[in-house]
Amino acid sequence: MEKNRREFLKASGLLAGGVILSPLTGYGYNSAVGDTIKVALIGCGGRGTGAAAQALSTSQNVQIVAMADAFKDRLDESYKNLTAKKYKNAAGTVVDIKTKVDVPEDRKFVGFDAFKKAIALKDVDVVILATPPGFRPSHFEEAVKNDKHIFMEKPVATDAPGIRKVLALAEEAKKKKLNVVVGLQRHYQRNYLEAIKRIHDGALGDIVGGQVYWVGSSPWMKERLPNQTEMEYQMRNWYYFNWLCGDHINEQHVHNIDVANWVKRAYPVQIQGTGGREVRTGKQYGEIFDHHTLDLVYADGTTISSQCRQFEGTWNKVDEAFVGTKGRIDSFDGKKTILKDYKGGVIYQHDDKGDINPYQVEHDDLFAAVAKGEYKFADAENGAKSTMTAIMGRMATYSGKMIKWDEALNSDINLFPDKLAWDANPKVLPGPDGLYPVAVPGKTIVI
Repeated sequence: MEKNRREFLKASGLLAGGVILSPLTGYGYNSAVGDTIKVALIGCGGRGTGAAAQALSTSQNVQIVAMADAFKDRLDESYKNLTAKKYKNAAGTVVDIKTKVDVPEDRKFVGFDAFKKAIALKDVDVVILATPPGFRPSHFEEAVKNDKHIFMEKPVATDAPGIRKVLALAEEAKKKKLNVVVGLQRHYQRNYLEAIKRIHDGALGDIVGGQVYWVGSSPWMKERLPNQTEMEYQMRNWYYFNWLCGDHINEQHVHNIDVANWVKRAYPVQIQGTGGREVRTGKQYGEIFDHHTLDLVYADGTTISSQCRQFEGTWNKVDEAFVGTKGRIDSFDGKKTILKDYKGGVIYQHDDKGDINPYQVEHDDLFAAVAKGEYKFADAENGAKSTMTAIMGRMATYSGKMIKWDEALNSDINLFPDKLAWDANPKVLPGPDGLYPVAVPGKTIVI
């Protein structure tokens, strides 16, 4: 068995490339990697289940061998959905489900510490981190400590202490040559890659302005159940509480903010903006705002306008646009991805024929690198800094102040509960009327 494993590693380049180090060092690729890449799924909600299915749909031999979630019903539903699908091998032949999902009861872990048990399994090579983002820093820490390759969903934290932890761990992951892919999937989407490469090559000149949008409708919400503890209620409705979600500017609009940073090849030095709760005001909507509008100001003086809202029955837009000294791009929507000069000439128009779903591409690329023994992906630093930009935006709208990068990043306000237990309380609780405290610009302290 050991001989076969080492022959595979040598053939795939893992040993020949000098990537595998002595098991005593704790660095490099997991020494248990064999001809099957084994995965632990941490967070079994819709996004985690989707990410696991995408991992299983790559051309590599990938197998889910462990699952972890705070809630047993979520894990069971995810397992049911994953095992109901049909998967093919590299030759296109439908395979026995056990070769893709082999998670017996003793590798299904439930509870707040479930992630530690799944990540610690020695034969796990890759972990998928897809819990609510408030847990991301501690889960990322455990994965790096255990020398696992990582796919983690965006955003990667909900407060500045979490961001600082992720940035430190990003450096540790680089030292260990652990591939880290973050689910900011536009970085794996061909029209963005082709257009932004040309922007960076100077096709539009200097970028001097732009707009980024996530203007859409409200997401799901779950009613409070009888005898439900406050911890369980907030966990079930994680989207509406900042310690778990960071507000929709962080959980959702981070995608578009990240594109602004990518195009500018920088992060804002200061942000100001406004926001509030205009149409979504009930107690069932926790503490988050339903709209945010920002000015992202970069070191060269460029201001990018940012807008996100969740209003039913209104104009919707999820896209980005940028203006340069030589031309502009008005959309990144498929064939509408067109770079134009100011005389109406087309500099570049994207042909989306053959484009692959970027959610799939990010897994294709990650698992191909792991199979080949390549160290190619270090997304955590950018993921953390774009998440920090979104958190800065929340700080600006909640406080009504101009927020500067350094003061925001160094904030010691920690949103995470002091204790994780079903009978413990989060830091934000409802009042006698059932309403949660909501930020008031001009009064709320964010730093």
